[in-house]
Amino acid sequence: MSEEAREALARLVVDVPDFPEPGIVFKDITPLLADPSGFAAVVAALAAGGRDADGVVVVDKVVGMEARGFIFAAPVALALGVGFVPVRKAGKLPRATHGVSYALEYGEATLELHEDAIGAGDRVLVIDDVLATGGTVAATVQLIERCGGVATAAAMLLELSFLPGRATIGDLPLTALMVV
Repeated sequence: MSEEAREALARLVVDVPDFPEPGIVFKDITPLLADPSGFAAVVAALAAGGRDADGVVVVDKVVGMEARGFIFAAPVALALGVGFVPVRKAGKLPRATHGVSYALEYGEATLELHEDAIGAGDRVLVIDDVLATGGTVAATVQLIERCGGVATAAAMLLELSFLPGRATIGDLPLTALMVV
């Protein structure tokens, strides 16, 4: 990761104590999004997950999960010169979809992906804002595989190291720009 991205994260991700409830320290990324040079540096750092050691693009698509994953995945796809594919909550996509349900702390959620969004053999970079329990990433990987694609790596703005995200996603290569 570039020094510019590291500095932007340190300077522009703001801790908000006791939000959304007492005892939680929320990481507010909105100042980062409002800073064009910081945002650009972070997008470039995330895009590195879709390049090999020589800087060659090694993915065909970038997938971002609703909703904050969209904020990062779309510009990462542009930086790599590949397509962006949204993964949405159930009922939000207008055509035939694959769906995967997964457990949340309290209840269940379902994610969907258009059946034709990823082609057989497409190499896919998964982008989201935060890796916590890993359930969203694991469900997204299942969706990619149902389309015939291959999730080659994941890149996240933040990783919450005190939660089991890395264990949940198994051997999927992960880049986390900030670990807390």
